[in-house]
Amino acid sequence: MDLSLLELNSVLGDINNLGKGGINFLNFKNISIDSRTCSTNDLFVAIKGKNFDGHSFLPEVLNKGVKSVVIKEGMQKLLPNNFPYWVVNDTLEAFQKLTLLKRKKLNIPLIAITGSVGKTTTKEMIGEVLKKIGKIKLSHANFNNEIGVGLTILETDIEDKVLVLEMGMRGLGQIENLSKYSEPDIAVITNIGTAHIGLLGSKKNITYAKCEISKFLNPKGVVIIPANDQFLEKTLKKYWKGRIIKVELLSIDCQKEIFKKDDNLRGFYNPRNKTILIEENTFEISFEGFHNASNFLFAYAVAKELGIDFANFNKFDFASLDGRNKILKSVKTTIYDESYNASPESVKACIKNLLEKPRNQFFIFGSMQELGVESEKYHKEIFNFVNNSDIEKCFFICDKKNEKIYTNYLKDKKKFLVLNNIKDVPKEINKSTKIGDSILIKGSRYWQLEKIIELIN
Repeated sequence: MDLSLLELNSVLGDINNLGKGGINFLNFKNISIDSRTCSTNDLFVAIKGKNFDGHSFLPEVLNKGVKSVVIKEGMQKLLPNNFPYWVVNDTLEAFQKLTLLKRKKLNIPLIAITGSVGKTTTKEMIGEVLKKIGKIKLSHANFNNEIGVGLTILETDIEDKVLVLEMGMRGLGQIENLSKYSEPDIAVITNIGTAHIGLLGSKKNITYAKCEISKFLNPKGVVIIPANDQFLEKTLKKYWKGRIIKVELLSIDCQKEIFKKDDNLRGFYNPRNKTILIEENTFEISFEGFHNASNFLFAYAVAKELGIDFANFNKFDFASLDGRNKILKSVKTTIYDESYNASPESVKACIKNLLEKPRNQFFIFGSMQELGVESEKYHKEIFNFVNNSDIEKCFFICDKKNEKIYTNYLKDKKKFLVLNNIKDVPKEINKSTKIGDSILIKGSRYWQLEKIIELIN
């Protein structure tokens, strides 16, 4: 999809040193911020990040024969005389403006997903469910910041029928920025939890931050949220005056109950066969647990918005990403790898899933990060949850500075072992497990718990 000089001038201002080539000479196939992959027909944008400065790589891209670049004011001296360029005050903002130009030219439905937990899994589910429409473009893994979202838009081509983006944040205003430069048609807020509460200070602020996704939503679009979160709904309505769909997952045992008349989209989950009943259609999904069934309900709501019809029975096999919904077999145990990250809500959800497994259950638990002053409270909640469950033993890993606090709290609870080095975990877990036992591995990304999996018998 070509980007013309006139289109680029409308976004960046007039080009400098247009030269003899003229308007027809300066058409570009795409936008690049990576000198290693930049091609002759790309427009290179020199972004300055925390660990790099794109202006340092201008000689490399010039040697590749690029026709023009976008640079920050004051960097003109790095270019040859008479070389065509755009100069801007902020190259990151220029990059985002260019990605929005590409997004508008694509003219396809764009779905944006945020939430405290479940964003990536919901995104992958949506991508699989929407395949009935055609080729679907998903953001890679956790490409959920201003660079990742922008790159995903730029990688989308004319064959893609729908674009699905994950949007993360580490502070107020960040999701608003992502919404501004992507202009979604459908927004999904999976939930409001305590992830990043150490950065934002309260669930109230987290709610405000997540609702920013609607700031630049298509006025004819829709926001899909969990039912029964009154503060989320109230806050969203301050930002968004359009349609809202509320989804609610219940146990299959609640199917025959009489519900008050409302517009909630309900699903009924049967954990025994991993099926969900939604509007008289049955869905069997490969992922286990109530939390994953809840994620699927968002995918169903999105599909319904895009006009997909389902059969009476539908089966979906979703691909597991590393550290999420991964079930592995060791020599004597079954390992449930949820090691990618952890928040209080996601840890409890995974524990509930573990407790449905046969024989003895073990839990390798890496401490949760970014919980701020509430960290100790949330960890103790998890300890109490585990202590009152049928879990055989919990191996808890924390920093040395917190080891004494948690050791003292757990000293009378015999099913806990507190460690400060993940290298000590395999030896301890291997001494405790027998053939047929189940192990849940869950912890903050800080711990990189996936490194110990191959050492577990």
